[in-house]
Amino acid sequence: MSSAAYFDADATNADAAVRRRVGLVYDERMCEHDTPDGEPHVECPDRVRVIWKRLRDAGVVDRCVVLSAQETEDKYISLVHSKRHVDLVRSISSKQFDSKRNRIASRFNSIYLNKGTSKAAYLAAGSVIEAVDRVAKGDLNSAFAIVRPPGHHAEQDEPMGFCLFNNVAVAASYLLNEKPEYGIQKILIVDWDVHHGNGTQKAFWKDPRVLFFSVHRYDFGCYYPATDAGSHVMIGEGPGKGYNINVPWEHGRCGDPDYFAVWDIILIPVVKEFNPDIIIVSAGFDAAINDPLGGCCITPYGYSVMLSKLMEFAQGKIILALEGGYNLKSIASSALACVDVLLDGKPIVGSSEAFPYESTLRVIESVRKALSPYWSSLAVALAENLKSDKATPLELIDGSSDSEAEASAELLEDIMKPLLDLKIDEGPKDGLLPIWRSELRKVDVWYATYGSNMWKSRFLCYIEGGQVDDMKKRCSGSVDKSPPKEIAWKKFPYRLFFGRDYSVTWGPGGVAFLNPQSNPTDAAHVCMYKITLEQFNDVLHQENISNCDMSSPLFDKDAVAKVANEKTMSLEPLKRGWYHNVLFLGDEGGIPILTMTCEIDDIDKFRSGKVPLLASGVEYGNTLSKESSSLKQKQGHTSTKLLPNRSDYW
Repeated sequence: MSSAAYFDADATNADAAVRRRVGLVYDERMCEHDTPDGEPHVECPDRVRVIWKRLRDAGVVDRCVVLSAQETEDKYISLVHSKRHVDLVRSISSKQFDSKRNRIASRFNSIYLNKGTSKAAYLAAGSVIEAVDRVAKGDLNSAFAIVRPPGHHAEQDEPMGFCLFNNVAVAASYLLNEKPEYGIQKILIVDWDVHHGNGTQKAFWKDPRVLFFSVHRYDFGCYYPATDAGSHVMIGEGPGKGYNINVPWEHGRCGDPDYFAVWDIILIPVVKEFNPDIIIVSAGFDAAINDPLGGCCITPYGYSVMLSKLMEFAQGKIILALEGGYNLKSIASSALACVDVLLDGKPIVGSSEAFPYESTLRVIESVRKALSPYWSSLAVALAENLKSDKATPLELIDGSSDSEAEASAELLEDIMKPLLDLKIDEGPKDGLLPIWRSELRKVDVWYATYGSNMWKSRFLCYIEGGQVDDMKKRCSGSVDKSPPKEIAWKKFPYRLFFGRDYSVTWGPGGVAFLNPQSNPTDAAHVCMYKITLEQFNDVLHQENISNCDMSSPLFDKDAVAKVANEKTMSLEPLKRGWYHNVLFLGDEGGIPILTMTCEIDDIDKFRSGKVPLLASGVEYGNTLSKESSSLKQKQGHTSTKLLPNRSDYW
C-alpha cells in the first residue's frame, strides 16, 4: 500500500483557493561564516545559496513575503545562553582574536570560526526571531528562515556541532518571555534533523510550556552527539516531565514510512492533546536521501507529508528554521517541497511504496511506554499483529472492561486507522546491528558489583534503561534487555572505599571503588549477575558515560582471555571514565567473574588528596542501605559489615 493512500489530503486545514501569506528570510551575509582558510566543509555557505536559488527558480519567492534579516540583541540571546557564551560569539570575529580564533575553536566539538562568524550567528538568530514574531502577531500565516550557522546543538554555555546560538530555542523563549501580548502560551518544537537536538532539549527540560519532539538517529548512543540525552527515557524533569519526546532510531536507512509511522502513532496524537498555539520546526534536511552524514532516506515528498500533518494544528502557524542538511541537491529539493506545503497547505505529488523497519515499531513501542503516563493517547499498547508482516486489522491490547476498551478504541481510531493495512518490513536484518553483538550475546560472564549496582533494581537500569529513586541521571539501557540469568553473592580479597566528591548519576558525595590490588586481609562483598558479554560492554559504556563508537566492542573474547591471564586491563577508549579498568576476580562454574574500577594510578591520586576520599551522599547512601539489607537477607545475617568506615580506606 502506498503512503499516499493513507494520507488524507482533505483533512488538512488549508484551502488552495485561499492565498496564504508565507514569509521567507534569507541574507547573503550569513555566507560570510566559513572555514578560516576556505577549506572544504559540509556546513558550507552554498547550503543556503542553493536553497534560495531553487526557490527563486521555481517562482515561489515571488509568491512569498521576503523579510529583512536583522542581527538580534544580546538580551534575547541571553534568554538561553550564558553571558560568557554571548560575549565569546560577539567578540570572536574581532581583530583582537585573529591569532586566537583557531585555538579557541579547537576547544569545542565540531566548530570552526572566522571573521564572519559573529555577524552570521547574530543574523541567524535574529532571522528566526523575526519569522516567529511576524507569524505570532498574525502578519503571516507561516514562514521559513533559511539560516546558518544552525543552532539545535548549541547549549547554554557551549557551541558545538556546527552550532553557535540555539536559534530555535532563542526564538521560542522570545515569544514566551518577551511578548506576552501575542498570547502564545504553548509552543511545539519539532526537530526532524537527523541528529538529536540536545541544546534545545536542555533549554526547555523543565518547561511545560514547550513540547519538544525530536526524531533522530541514536544508534544506541553511538551517533552524534553520542550521549544518552537522545534516549527515549529522557522525558523531562519536574513540571516539564512528559514534555520531552525523543524517538531514537536504532540505525540508519530510515525513510518516509518510518517517519510517517512515528507521526501517526506518537506525534500527531500527542499534539492533539497539547494543542499548541504555534509550531517551530528545527528543519534539518540531513535525514534526506543521499545526505553524506545522515545515512537516512527521507524524500522531498516525505518531508511534505510530515509538514502537511502539522499544518492541521495551531491554525497553520508554523515556522521552519533551517538546521542541518549537507547534500546540496537534497536540501534544495526538500526545502522547496516544504515551502510548497506552506503556500498550498497540502503535500506535493508523490508516493512511497516502502514499509517501515521492524525496529521502527520497536522504538515506537518503547517511546509510547515511557510517555504513556503523561499522554492518554499513548496509554493503549500497540497490538502484536502490528509487528506482523501480514496486512491485518489492528486490535487494542487492554485489560479493562468491554466498555472501557470500546472508549479506548474510539479514542485511538484516528491514530491507528492509517496503519490498518500497513505491512512491516523486517529486513534487511543483517547489518542493522554490528556483528560483534550477535557473537558476544552467546558468551556469558559474571559481573561482580560492589556499589549501588548490588541493588538489583539499580543494576537493571543499565539493562532495561531508566532510573531508580534518588538517581540524577537516567540510564539508556543495553541493546539486549534480557534480565540476568542468575544472581549470586560472594566475597573477594579487595578493599572497598568511597571517593570523589560528585558524580553525574548521584550528585554530591563519594561513590564506591575497589582497590585494584588484592590483599588477603581485605574482604569485599559483591553481588554477581550472570549476563552476556554484549551486555557487559553496554554496562561499561554507561558506567563511564562514554561517547566512544560502539561499532566494535570495548571488551571482546580475546580481552577476556587476556585479563584472565593479567588480572587487570585498562580500556583506552574509556580513559575519561572512572571505571575503565576491568578486573578478573576468578571464575564461577567455568564462567569468568569480571568487575570494573579505577586504575592503580588513581589510587595514588586518592592517597595524595588530589582526588578526595569522601563518604557517599544521602542519595547514594540510601541505595547502599537497600543493597546491604538484600545481602543480609540472602546470607541470613543479622549484621554484616558491608560498608567500610573511613578509617578502613587504606
